[in-house]
Amino acid sequence: MGRALLSHFLIVSNSSPRLVSSLSRGGLPSKYCKTPGLIRQNRNLATHNGCGFRCYCNVSLSEPTAPVASSSSVKKRIVSGVQPTGSIHLGNYLGAIKNWIALQPFCDLMLQNSYETLFFIVDLHAITLPYDTQQLSKATRETAAIYLACGIDNSKASVFVQSHVRAHVELMWLLSSATPIGWLNKMIQFKEKSHKAGGENVGVALLTYPVLMASDILLYQSDFVPVGEDQKQHLELTRELAERVNYLYGGRKWKKLGGRGGAIFKVPEPLIPPAGARVMSLTDGLSKMSKSAPSDQSRINLLDPKDVIANKIKRCKTDSSAGLEFDNLERPECNNLLSIYQLISGKTKGEVAEECQNMNWGTFKPLLTDALIEHLHPIQVRYEEIMSDSAYLDKVLADGAAKAADIADATLNNVYQAMGFLRR
Repeated sequence: MGRALLSHFLIVSNSSPRLVSSLSRGGLPSKYCKTPGLIRQNRNLATHNGCGFRCYCNVSLSEPTAPVASSSSVKKRIVSGVQPTGSIHLGNYLGAIKNWIALQPFCDLMLQNSYETLFFIVDLHAITLPYDTQQLSKATRETAAIYLACGIDNSKASVFVQSHVRAHVELMWLLSSATPIGWLNKMIQFKEKSHKAGGENVGVALLTYPVLMASDILLYQSDFVPVGEDQKQHLELTRELAERVNYLYGGRKWKKLGGRGGAIFKVPEPLIPPAGARVMSLTDGLSKMSKSAPSDQSRINLLDPKDVIANKIKRCKTDSSAGLEFDNLERPECNNLLSIYQLISGKTKGEVAEECQNMNWGTFKPLLTDALIEHLHPIQVRYEEIMSDSAYLDKVLADGAAKAADIADATLNNVYQAMGFLRR
């Protein structure tokens, strides 16, 4: 999982997985000993079951393809997680959250309630680097509240805290016993982040958190995992680990222990989303908007007051060229600000291009400011309502954790059985 916002959407099914049988030679197949590499893309994923999965993963600027309702009574699950670190900004919202919200009615209306959704705050991933213990609990509640305020419907989605479902940690430990250390040592993000954090002084969790990510995915028998560029390697590790555990403990070995037999885990397929709403920094049109950027001026936070939003847009970097236009590589800031306006206003790219082509920055910036304030105001009001009602938020999280635990425990019990543990 990512070290900032986790925007992976795990499309999963509660049907029994089939055992992977692509074994290469005697002993442990070589495929289970290789270093996880780049994701193997499946060209058919976008039309799986007749559904346009692309629209689930990005803010699409065109109308999504109407999916065909599944004839199967088996519900699929969509699972997503986010770290409770830092503030949630406009890039997070337009790049992931807005899609998640849009998916709820889309699934209900077009797929006849054939999807079950789970959303969790991944607080366990937030402690792999030094953190403020006084802020973790507070940030966890605030993150849950802001996602609910953005529109996650807890009557349709189970919202919970990762650490409240202990199966995540238990499965991570079991998976760790089957994870070659060489796989983890070659994780690119570990190399980069351990170097920045002080080399040998970093905690072991920074090395092993990809195993926790695998646990998060495999607990819910994932079918598809949409991933970003920085998560390809981690998903490949998850796939390889699922296959390795299935080979070591599944099939007839599991059946001899009284189990169902077959595969313990479904091996998730990667779904690389097409380019969507990639919101760039307000101070550099070539850099992605990020919560880790040192200057708060570089981003619009979802909870920024009106005057702060106005000041940030007023001071944001622009250029001296006449008129406003999309897709000019020499004008990245112009393209970024027009794209933000398009996504916030709900207009098409063509409509925005025609509306703004003859504007100057003095005219456009107030227009963008007003659109941002109008769009974010209801979210901010709802957030304050949720945070002021602690009993409501506690109940939402408790109910969500209970539902998630029922699903996760079924997988965990199978793993314990297949690995030979004494049954409880």
